[in-house]
Amino acid sequence: MKKLKNEAALTKKALEVAEIYAQRRGYKKFGPNDSSNVKVEALYRLLVSEGLVAALPKQHEDQPNMKHKLAIWVTKQLPEDHPLLK
Repeated sequence: MKKLKNEAALTKKALEVAEIYAQRRGYKKFGPNDSSNVKVEALYRLLVSEGLVAALPKQHEDQPNMKHKLAIWVTKQLPEDHPLLK
């Protein structure tokens, strides 16, 4: 897994975008006490079930790899001139 430039910020943006996507699909909003790990796993699994993200092999399903997949996904959703992509 090659680390992306601005990966932490891209992951944060991915969580924002994916949460909006989930709400539009009819899912409840996350609570204020939900940890980022819960959000990462739930949104990753939603995007995999929707076919928007390729699933990780079972032995590689952990938080760092899920965050990496979300960061890669959001790079494809952002406009080319977005500051996080520079």
